[in-house]
Amino acid sequence: MTDMDRAHASNNEPTGTELAGQVALVTGSSSGIGEETARRLSALGATVVVNSSSSVEAGEAVAASLPGEAHYVRADISQKEETDHLLAETLERCGKLDILVNNAGWTTVVPHRDLDGLTDEIFDKTMQVNVYGTWRLTKAAIPHLRESSNPNVVTITSIAGVRPVGSSMAYSMAKAALNQMTALLAKSHGPIRFNAVAPGLVATPWTADWDAQHEAVAKMAPIPRSATPEDCAEAVLAFVRNGYISGQVLVVDGALTQVT
Repeated sequence: MTDMDRAHASNNEPTGTELAGQVALVTGSSSGIGEETARRLSALGATVVVNSSSSVEAGEAVAASLPGEAHYVRADISQKEETDHLLAETLERCGKLDILVNNAGWTTVVPHRDLDGLTDEIFDKTMQVNVYGTWRLTKAAIPHLRESSNPNVVTITSIAGVRPVGSSMAYSMAKAALNQMTALLAKSHGPIRFNAVAPGLVATPWTADWDAQHEAVAKMAPIPRSATPEDCAEAVLAFVRNGYISGQVLVVDGALTQVT
């Protein structure tokens, strides 16, 4: 968070009214891309529901520090009953839903050649969080989004969903599934807009100790650094703001996929 963001948060007032009256649910928003997206949406006047599965104290702190109205709801989207609870709490507290940002995800590093290392447990958890949970929440949200005058779903995927890379084969497969989900829903469930943001390596608390990977990206990418949460949040806002874009996957990787 920048110094300006902190100043706005301390004032506890939105800095804009572009999204005033709209309600945004951002999953996995206690840190990283989700947190920054929540801050940007709140600064533009949206009421924001912050969510995490385990980082309760951090999630509550993010919600309390946002410049506009915000709520925190703990839920693990890999569990159906908790996904249902998250949506129900959002509707009860806020009365409606206009923007859904599917950011919650999970991964662990398994080299692609290590088939034995990609155990059934790792594969199942990767799919349960990244695919099944995201699908169930999105599906359940669609009837409520239809009531909005400006309905948006933006899903955070990865360049691993468009190239044969990623922290594990399961993760890459999961993100590819989400990209395809985005296209299919955009085709069949307009006027709700469905889009995806596919970052390359992002400098977040999750990757804080991935020094070798960050150095490799900085050496290869035409824009010589890893992405930031701010880069990704701005891409989310681009989709939210444009009323005629749907079914697209926006790669945010400093042109890394153009040279590798």
